[in-house]
Amino acid sequence: MMMLRHTLRALSVLLAVALAGPLTAQGAEAPTDGPRLGPVTNLPMPRFVSLKASEANVRRGPSLTHRIDWVFQRRGMPLLITAEYGHWRRVADRDGQGGWVHYTMLTGVRSVLVEADMLSLRTRPEADAPERAVLERGVVARLEACEAAWCELDAQGYSGWAPQEALWGASLDDVGR
Repeated sequence: MMMLRHTLRALSVLLAVALAGPLTAQGAEAPTDGPRLGPVTNLPMPRFVSLKASEANVRRGPSLTHRIDWVFQRRGMPLLITAEYGHWRRVADRDGQGGWVHYTMLTGVRSVLVEADMLSLRTRPEADAPERAVLERGVVARLEACEAAWCELDAQGYSGWAPQEALWGASLDDVGR
């Protein structure tokens, strides 16, 4: 009975790895020729989401039996979903670190991470627009909308526009969002 249990567990791990696809050195899926949809949600992959909880276990594989490698501890942190398996999503942070997280720990409410030092939040999506606030590197802001190369953000009560290139968690697919 014990041998059967171990065999089934090994088969489920192999199946999860096969469904997840190949990894690149950064922990993200290898690019494909066309748009790809997740096998569980039928949503585009890869795609950005945010951490819903203030703490989420990051596991080595898509089940509670897999080892916890670390814990994400920043509510609202943007993450990139690179694979789906049942109720589990393989995610990566801006540094490419990640693993498998239960889908209940994630939300479609989008956020971004400021990557520029002292990023000016502008009143309009223009480089010469008046400055509304300045955001430090590492600030997590809610993503409201994107147009062309600018994204509208809300950070701790301050809203305004910032260049998309200074943010992690916004992609060209967000234009018109």
